[in-house]
Amino acid sequence: MSKTFASLLLACVFALSVFISPVSAQQKHEYAPLEEKTFTYRDWTFPRLGDNTPVNLRQFAAGKKLVLVVYYAPWCPNWQYEAPVVAKLYNKYKSQGFDVIAVNEYAPTADSQKFFGSNGAPYTVVVESVGGNARDTSTHAGYRKLTGDARKWGSPYNIFLEPARLTASGDVLTESAWVVQGELIEKDAERFIRARLGLK
Repeated sequence: MSKTFASLLLACVFALSVFISPVSAQQKHEYAPLEEKTFTYRDWTFPRLGDNTPVNLRQFAAGKKLVLVVYYAPWCPNWQYEAPVVAKLYNKYKSQGFDVIAVNEYAPTADSQKFFGSNGAPYTVVVESVGGNARDTSTHAGYRKLTGDARKWGSPYNIFLEPARLTASGDVLTESAWVVQGELIEKDAERFIRARLGLK
């Protein structure tokens, strides 16, 4: 093997190593099943992303057929995978009683604003926490523990609420809810949404 050929071969190998990431280094999807869980889910009021207007969950859910509360960290690759799915489902079913409220966790609000872009999110976004130091103390962390979610950060974490089954007043909204401890499986989520909205 000539030195010229060996040098060329080495250069090609180097180029491939730069432009092709190994599969193990790529972020994998974290799909999770939709499961009904028994746990105490409490009402909350968090500031809206952007203008800090208080948003109360019970009031937000009133009059709707189904609400998805999705806890997310804007830096999380799995949330980045799920976000287009959430937007698609919201846009498809919002006129039929489905709504979404997303809860920013573990990152500055500026990061979420940048994530959603200049037009903002198509659905309502609120803020619970803005730093990683809240990972073990947020209400999100508490619900994850109650439902057996062992992930380090738990983003995304999805809770489907049926407003007709929520309590009319008080601290506790419900004692059970449908939960996805990871990314939504789109076909399963859509089937669930359609059933709860009474669609064929």
